Order: sequence, then structure tokens, then C-alpha cells
Amino acid sequence: MGKLFTVFAGLCICILTYAQESPVRGTWVTNVASEALHSRENIKKVVNQSKAAGLNHLFVVVWNRGVTIYPSKVLQKYIGVKQDDHYPGRDPLQEMIEEAHKQGIKVHAWFEFGFSYGYKDTSSSWFKRYPAWLGRNNKGELLQKNGFYWWNALHPGPQRLMRELVLEVVKHYDIDGVQGDDRLPAMPAEGGFDAYTAALYKSEKQLGLPFDNPKDETFLQWKADKLSLFCKSLYEAVKHQRPACIVSWAPSIYPWSKEQYLQDWPTWLMGGYADFVIPQLYRYKLADYEKILKALSTQVPPNLLKKVYPGILTSLGDGYQASPEMMKQMISLNRKYGFEGEVFFYYETLNKVPSFKID
Repeated sequence: MGKLFTVFAGLCICILTYAQESPVRGTWVTNVASEALHSRENIKKVVNQSKAAGLNHLFVVVWNRGVTIYPSKVLQKYIGVKQDDHYPGRDPLQEMIEEAHKQGIKVHAWFEFGFSYGYKDTSSSWFKRYPAWLGRNNKGELLQKNGFYWWNALHPGPQRLMRELVLEVVKHYDIDGVQGDDRLPAMPAEGGFDAYTAALYKSEKQLGLPFDNPKDETFLQWKADKLSLFCKSLYEAVKHQRPACIVSWAPSIYPWSKEQYLQDWPTWLMGGYADFVIPQLYRYKLADYEKILKALSTQVPPNLLKKVYPGILTSLGDGYQASPEMMKQMISLNRKYGFEGEVFFYYETLNKVPSFKID
């Protein structure tokens, strides 16, 4: 009986290991330019279409516009709001987990807004309640880039908030993973010109802030290193709470990610605090896509390529939609350069190309 149990246990471990190492083939599910989360029926459709397309991972937005899609005690504590008011009486995250797990699909909580607190809007509760958190540029102005307003990602306040939100999901949901993207951990490189950062930089580097050059090499690297430390601490906090929970990141392409948003993600990968990384290789032309894909294949050691999955732009609101032929060509290029899977941005692709399937 003992030998039989040992064999059975070993078989279970092998099966589990295989399941964990299966290539990631997924899509991001948003609450912008999509009705995917508007009802449980829509969520069932998302899951069924994803299964039919050969996908095995769904990255579901949980933090956007400064609010959560799920009822959050953390959100309630900080700003007196429990949840995005588009989902009264519902918990779309729980619904997605239940429906996806029935089909054997993994669900990741995607904290899309990261360290930004507003989009073309400075009237949010976050802006009013936590002025010390606000990011500043070298002119003392509010830190904003491409319409997004940002906190100072080096400040302990926003870092504490993000850690509490992530751990809340890990603790209370049967989630398979959590994910940050090009805003977590991140901050525009133009930021860091605030009283908190000035004092910290002076104490550690014995230097004043380079107001004449916000992308001063020493200052930029110092800021990037601070975000890498937060990345590591968040990874370790999740693993301490639940070791099996996957922690992934979906940053911008490197080195642009570091130069513009302080995301030194090859360091995260090689440092061991990324279960996998999905760089956003968003290009509209196949030749451009192959160029950055080829560069990506050289940016991490060969033994870590299996932890990197290209993010492919397949849809964009009501405008751009990649053709099925181009999607298949991009997937073929991924395999050519040694990448075993990919993630589509975003789910609406499957509505526009319902017959598409990964071979």
C-alpha cells in the first residue's frame, strides 16, 4: 500500500509540474472598449471562445481608473469606495474564476492601472486625499504622461496600497496568478522631483536632484533600482502568502521600458522575481514585429527564454484588427525565435475573428 501511494503521489507531482510548465497562450480581458465583464453570460462567452481558440490563460483587469472591479475592503479603507460602480451586486472576478476553472483555464488578476491614479482627470478621491503621494516632474508639475496621472512610485504610500490590493486578491480568491504591466511597477522617468524623493536621494547618494536633466543616468538608474526592489518585495510577499500563485509582469519593450518608465525587467527575470514576463511587442507591421522579437531573443539568457512570452497587439478599440493571417505569421515568428507561447491584446480579437485557433 505504501509503495502504491508513493507511485501515485509521484504521478500527481509529475502531472502538476507538467501543467505548470505548459506554454502560456492567453489574452487580456479589459473593461475598456469591451463588454466582456458586463454580465456573467458575457464572461461565459469569454471563457468558451478562449477555450475554442486554444487559450489556457486569461489576464483579467481588476484595477482600473483608480477602483477595483471586485468588492475591496482595501479600497473601502483608503477612499471610502468599495468597488467600481459599473458592477453593482456582482463580483466579476469571482465569476470569471468559476467559469474559467470549469474549462481548465487559469485566471490572473491584472492590476492594469498600477501606480497611476487617473486618466485625463485630477478630480479623483486619490488626488484629494493623498497629496503627498503625487508624482512631480522637474518643474514641480503633476507627473503625467500620455494622459495618465501618476503617483510617486517610490513613495511608501502608493507602494503599500498596491501591496495590500494584490495580497487581498491572493488571500481571498482562488486566483492562479497576479500581474503587473507597463504601470506596475513603473513610473515615467520624468518623475521623482518631489520632497520625499529629494531627501531620499540626497541621503543615499549625497547628491541633489538633477533638475536640468530628469533622465540623468545616475538618477535614472537609482530610480529604476528602487522599483526593482519593490518588484522583488511584492513577488516575495505573494509567494509568502501563497507559494503556488504565479507572479508575472507585462512591461514595455527593453531598453525603452527602462529609459521611459524605469522598468529594468531583465533584472527582474534574472533576479528570480518573475515567474514569467510578457513584453508588449505591439507593432502593426510584420517586419517591425520580427525586428523587436529578434532583439527580445537576445535580451535574456537562453535558459530563461521559456519564461518570456511575447505580447501581441491583435485589436485596438473600434479601430485596428490584425488579420488572421498576420496573427498566424506572428505566432510562427515566435516559434522561430524560441518563444513557446504568446498573449493577445486583447480579448475582443476573438469576437472579431471567432474562427481563429492557435495550432
